[in-house]
Amino acid sequence: MSNHMKRLNSPSGWRIAKKENTFVAKTSPGPHNKNAMPMAVWLRDHMGLVLNTKEVKKVLKDRSVLLNGIVCTDSKLGVGVFDIVAIPKVGKYFRVLRNKKGDYVSVPISEEDATTRLCKISDKTIVKGGKIQLNLRYGANIEVDSQDYKPKDSIVLKITGEDRLKIVDHFSYAEGNCAMVIGGRHSGKVGTISNIEVTPGSIANRVYLKDIKSGEDFDTVEDYVFMVGTSEPAVSEWGIEE
Repeated sequence: MSNHMKRLNSPSGWRIAKKENTFVAKTSPGPHNKNAMPMAVWLRDHMGLVLNTKEVKKVLKDRSVLLNGIVCTDSKLGVGVFDIVAIPKVGKYFRVLRNKKGDYVSVPISEEDATTRLCKISDKTIVKGGKIQLNLRYGANIEVDSQDYKPKDSIVLKITGEDRLKIVDHFSYAEGNCAMVIGGRHSGKVGTISNIEVTPGSIANRVYLKDIKSGEDFDTVEDYVFMVGTSEPAVSEWGIEE
């Protein structure tokens, strides 16, 4: 398979120039799907922190960029929603989100905020020894002692220091809690879940929410819902367009 794709075929959410060059880096297999933005594209096209691929490779070779608390040296590793990108040498820290158009946006955050990451639980399994393992959407797996965690819930993980991968908060997938929509025509909205409609068969369940800012009622499919708090969002700045 090719290691590159034509710019004309790149995901619209990347918002890169389509006709400057013929090809662009292709996302390598990893924690996110193929629509995730390669680190090279994030550094060069999205943030403008480097001028070309040669500079991308130099920055990564210098181990200057951390993705979710781990040094990133792969220029094609995907950067996705709620990832934390840190460049400690220049004091820059970002949380990656989607705006109302479905485009990737990188919100500047503080060094302290960059020590934790919001994660969605994709699945829960029992591993050797009877321990409970949570399979997280961004690729990590962690073992827990409690039965309280369920698929579709969100947890806040420490991603730096000695207590890396320690759970510091938990938001249940339940009516009355806050969720952010990360896909579809309501992408970027944050609302309170008013109803979860379970649909029998292969059709996706629908979730009904009330927009926190406008009070507007809307609905979306379950896969687009990402829990972000209880009575109010866990963080104050989401980078959402007004």
